[in-house]
Amino acid sequence: MVQPGGGMPDMQQILQQAQKMQEQLVTAQEELAAAEVTGTAGGGMVTATVSGGMELKSLDIDPKIVDPDDTETLADLIVAAVRDATHNAQKLTEEKLGPLAGGLGGGMPDLGNLGLPGH
Repeated sequence: MVQPGGGMPDMQQILQQAQKMQEQLVTAQEELAAAEVTGTAGGGMVTATVSGGMELKSLDIDPKIVDPDDTETLADLIVAAVRDATHNAQKLTEEKLGPLAGGLGGGMPDLGNLGLPGH
């Protein structure tokens, strides 16, 4: 990230970029905390709602699927719905934070090993 003419990068500009990225990160995290995503199982018979922070918010079970003699199937469907919702929340997190995380690695100049031992 050497400037034309061989000069060093503008530290003020780097700091401004870092502050802007920090603000974008905070905004994205706030949006994720407020977001809710769903997951389903059993053809929509069980629906789980999870926050962007991976917190289970609600669970809806269609009464038609409740069989007192087969609670194991119901438990499996609940686990599958929660897993689906959590997976969807993770995808949302990657979509919101992915571009910001990518910017973190590309903003710093490659300083090489700086002559440090072990590098």
